[in-house]
Amino acid sequence: MGNSLKAIVAFVPSKECQKYLLEDLEEMPVDKMVDLSGRQLRRLPLHICSFRELVKLYLSDNNLNHLPPELEQLQNLQILALDFNNFKALPLVVCTLKQLCILYLGNNKLCSLPLELRLLQNLKTLWIESNCLQCLPEVVCELGLLKTLHAGSNALRTLPTQLRYLQELRTIWLSGNLLSEFPPVLLDMPFLEVIDVDRNSIRFFPSLAHLPGLKLVIYDHNPCRNAPKVAKGVRRVGRWSEETPEPRKRSGAVIEISLEEKPSPPPATKPEPE
Repeated sequence: MGNSLKAIVAFVPSKECQKYLLEDLEEMPVDKMVDLSGRQLRRLPLHICSFRELVKLYLSDNNLNHLPPELEQLQNLQILALDFNNFKALPLVVCTLKQLCILYLGNNKLCSLPLELRLLQNLKTLWIESNCLQCLPEVVCELGLLKTLHAGSNALRTLPTQLRYLQELRTIWLSGNLLSEFPPVLLDMPFLEVIDVDRNSIRFFPSLAHLPGLKLVIYDHNPCRNAPKVAKGVRRVGRWSEETPEPRKRSGAVIEISLEEKPSPPPATKPEPE
């Protein structure tokens, strides 16, 4: 009954109903964080926008599809979580929050990102996984401080060549897309530390041994006939990794070695800004 009641109350804009949703949150929390995840919200209670010193705002797992223009008042916001909602487009007001360094947009219905996203020049972590993206928006390549990009579970077939300009990028997650070849642009990004192309349609892997920063490459669940070559000390997760040799030809036939199950990926925890 509690969740059902909150779902009904979320439609009513009265101060009393918003107070109920906020559970008597009337003053700025001491930790400068508000977590309204899983409240079945259909609109953001406007009272939140009065917390001018707010640093972290979690709105995950609701029914939001828009945000009020008053959100622009939160100019100290560094973390904004909008994942698991119903956004078909990123509200432009988000792009006015220029101190943002972590933005979660996963598990929505986004088909594109606005050009205004380039205004978020402090952004270091961007999660856009599980949306409806058929190509990686080029505006992402203008986020000069970006360190982590999670774009898995979309419908990406290629990556823009401009991605190489993100010289701060260290981790890129591309699992569960429609890549038919290893993205060539990644070969020109020697600063990458983690590359995840699990669950795509890649049939051949070029050598990655020239990438001096690489620490981990995940390439399992691809119809590949070879493992990517890597420098000494780089961990590979996939077919014919350290534990098993690559297939060897015998009388013209390729003999495959039995595979071990891929270990579970790191938990999708929400990091704090550095």
